[in-house]
Parts: sequence; structure tokens; C-alpha cells
Amino acid sequence: MRIVLTLLGVAAVLGGLLWYVWRRVVRDTTAKGSWGRRLGTAAYAAGPLLTFAALAAERTGAPFLLQQILAWPGFLWLAFALYLLLALLVGELVRLSLRGWVTARPALEDEARSADEGGKGAQPHREAAAQPGQEGHTGPQPGPEGHTEPRPRQEGDTGALPRRLFVARTVAAGAATVAAATVGYGTYGVLRGPRVKRVTVPLAKLPRAAHGFRIAVVSDIHLGPVLGESFARRVVDTVNSTQPDLIAIVGDLVDGDVEDLAGAARPLADLRARHGAYFVTGNHEYFSGAEQWVEHVRSLGLRPLENARTELPYFDLAGVNDVQGEADGQGPDFAKALGDRDRRRASVLLAHQPVVVHDAVEHGVDLQLSGHTHGGQLWPNNFLADLANPTLAGLERYGDTQLYVTRGAGAWGPPVRVGAPSDVTVVELASPRA
Repeated sequence: MRIVLTLLGVAAVLGGLLWYVWRRVVRDTTAKGSWGRRLGTAAYAAGPLLTFAALAAERTGAPFLLQQILAWPGFLWLAFALYLLLALLVGELVRLSLRGWVTARPALEDEARSADEGGKGAQPHREAAAQPGQEGHTGPQPGPEGHTEPRPRQEGDTGALPRRLFVARTVAAGAATVAAATVGYGTYGVLRGPRVKRVTVPLAKLPRAAHGFRIAVVSDIHLGPVLGESFARRVVDTVNSTQPDLIAIVGDLVDGDVEDLAGAARPLADLRARHGAYFVTGNHEYFSGAEQWVEHVRSLGLRPLENARTELPYFDLAGVNDVQGEADGQGPDFAKALGDRDRRRASVLLAHQPVVVHDAVEHGVDLQLSGHTHGGQLWPNNFLADLANPTLAGLERYGDTQLYVTRGAGAWGPPVRVGAPSDVTVVELASPRA
């Protein structure tokens, strides 16, 4: 029952927000019953329907071509609607500041019209046209002492209504322009590919010979209906340009089946690092079929770490399955990955979600490398993502364990990032003995 009430509450909030945007963008800017309002309402209603259809197509495994057709307009509308809403809320301040202008100017016009009509009424040929009291006279009526008074406001007068319409259309157009520019720039930021970020992490147990060891950390590429082979190629080229000693892909590589995305993932076979490229699952792999992807990335030359560990010359590298795998009995197993290792050696753990850092602390991990958060991806979602994760992005310490979270290379849903630029992070290990 609680879940039903929660869903109803969420639906009510979303419905209210959608109605508010429609009111400000469509109803307030068009005449009742006009073609403009009808077409605007139809176009506006198509947006959330496309978004829902895109999400449903992805989750239900609809034909991949249909997913691609729905994904671009559906997901872009979602981002556009978010920033249109935010811009309209800011626009309420504009409306508030112009309220005096909208209501005061008509009164001033009445005074000007009264003076103008009073002056015209003194002219003989004007008087002949219509005398006070005659039918059809709409001018000022003489007061008790012969003064003229403004006529009552009548339907069709040009006063408050045109000014309200002007303000409504100006605010709506401005909000739509800001939203479109924000989404356009955010889309460009994703499609151009991730930028390289560098961070130095000192490890107390790291031997001097490993000082300067470089790990290229890649997460959340999200190959799927929107981001395909050309995007994967840009990511691979960016990673290889850093000349890393080791590559760590920490989950959410794909959104779809191997059958549909094998071609998109093909560039991953060109990843190059002296100590190889490693992979752990993210939550989206379990939505897409984790076992098939583990086998496929192995065929591309990547080395999956499924609750496993490998001993490199200077430190232990371990990887655990994502917590989403628990539903299939394939969740993280820290005892299996780390239980019997020599704790005198430095250890690096690959784990998709930052939330497992407390297990990493318990098992004596020196450095955990994670993704998952996207840095929030779309501001102001970063505030919610920060509440849901111990670390949103960057390097933080938990006991004797350091946690680094990358914002990820791609994007999920809308191929848009605002306030959370994509990255490939080169983590350079530092030895205190160097």
C-alpha cells in the first residue's frame, strides 16, 4: 500500500509540474479555442509520451531500431522539460517585477484617453457626430460639474490583456531559448567525448618501483540506442592517448543486448595498456544480461573481475560484481575477492557503486575506484545524487581506504550533461618511499 501511495504522490507531483509548464507556455500565450493552443497542446503532450515510450522500449527489449527512433526525441525532451521548468520558475520573478507595469499602465491610458477625447469633444464637427446621451456615444460622460470622466472598460479594449500577453510570451520564449541552449550545449559536451582528468593518490604500502603507476579509470559509457560505435571510438582514443599502465572499466558499459550492441562495443578491442584492461559489472549490465556481456568483453581482450583478484607486480587488483547482481545471486563477494590476500601489499578495488566503500574499509582496501553517480549528470540532480552516495565525485577518505569516483565518460537517458562534465580519469599512484 505504501508503494502505491508513493507512486500516486510522485504521479501527482509530476502531473502538477507538467500542467504548470503547459499553462505558462501554451495556455497563457494563446487564445482559447485557437489553432495555436490546440497545436501547442498536442505538441506539448507528445513530449512526455515519447519519453515514456523511450524508457519502456529500452526496458522491455523492443526492436533496437524502434529504441533508436524513440530515444533521441524522448530523452532530449526530458532534459528540455527540466530546464524549461527551471527557467519558467525564474521567469516568475520577471512576472512579479512587471506586475506594476501591467496593472498601472492601463489606468494611465484611461487618463490620457479621457483628456484626448475631452479635447476632441469640444470641436464642433466632433459634437455633430454624437452628442452625450445619444445612442452610440462612447466618449467621456459629463460629470456633475461638467468635468469629463473616463468611460468604463469594455471588452476588446487594448489595456491589461495585451500587456499580460506580451509578458507571457516574452517569458515563455525566453525560458524556451534558455532551455534549448542549455540542452544543446550539454549534448555537445557528451557527444564530443570525455576530457582527461588527472589525480594523484598516495598509497602507504605502494613500493617505490610503482611510483607514478597510471590507471585510466573509465565508467558509465552507456553504449545503447543513443551512444554508439563512433562514441566508443572517441572514448577509446581518449584513453589510449593517456598511455596508461592499466585500464579499469568500472561498470555501466552498455544499455542493451550483445546482439544489438556488439558493433558499438567493437572499438574496445583497441584499448592498449602495459598491464591490460580490466572490467567489472555495473547495475546496467544486469538490466542487459550481465553474463553475455562478461563473455563478450572477454572476447574483446578485456579481463573481467567477477569477485576476483589478480596479483600485479606492485599491488593487488581486485574487482567485485555490482550490488544489482544480488537479485540474480551474483552480487558482490568481498570475502572471495579479498579474503585471503596478503594485507602487507597495497590493494586497489574496482567496484561500480561507491556505496560498497564500507565493505572495502572492512577488508583493508587501500583504494577503491568507482563510477555510477555521473556526478549528478543534470544539475540540480547532483544534490539528490549526493544524498544517495557517500561520494558524488572526486577523492575522499574513509578510514584507511581512499575512494575515487569518476563522473563517467557517457550519459544515461538524455545524452546531456549540465554541471557534471564527462571524464576519463588518470589515477597516478604515489609511493611515500619515492
